[in-house]
Amino acid sequence: MTQSIRDRADTIATFRWVSVHLMETLARWVPSTPELEVKILFGRHIWEFAQHADALGRRTAELRAPLHFTLAPVNAYAAVLEELATVKGTAERLHGLYQAIIPDLEARYHRYLGETNRLLDEPSVRIIDRILADLARLQADAAETAGVRPDLRLADPKWPERLRTRALEVASFVASRSGSLAEVV
Repeated sequence: MTQSIRDRADTIATFRWVSVHLMETLARWVPSTPELEVKILFGRHIWEFAQHADALGRRTAELRAPLHFTLAPVNAYAAVLEELATVKGTAERLHGLYQAIIPDLEARYHRYLGETNRLLDEPSVRIIDRILADLARLQADAAETAGVRPDLRLADPKWPERLRTRALEVASFVASRSGSLAEVV
């Protein structure tokens, strides 16, 4: 499947939106998370998502979109992310982000890599490869933190899987733009 430059820019811009959203979600969670180990984990990962958003935002300009162009995902996907953002319990936050949303995001990055022309879109490929390595490390960090805090058990152990299933049901999370780029930004 051949993607146009606009299609690639829109997908990269949507990945950027998700990175910014996750960064902001973690930033809102840090003050209300009482467990020090998890608070530190979230704090470190805010920086990681900020780095991803910055790299993706610079790439949008190379794809003929404005610098740091951001495109919100389709409503169904945004609703899944918002459900995660509004959970109150530390266990739900920890397991929801690292066992549901990040694995879904990894799958979307892999799908993008499988659909893009790796030669023509090499800068995107390099950025995404770095992000995928970071996401694997973030999940390992979270698993280590959960191992230190076995008291962080979910009241509903199946909730992360249901959240991930809802995310997976959104086949394409990229919303279509209407009008010119100048109108969308």
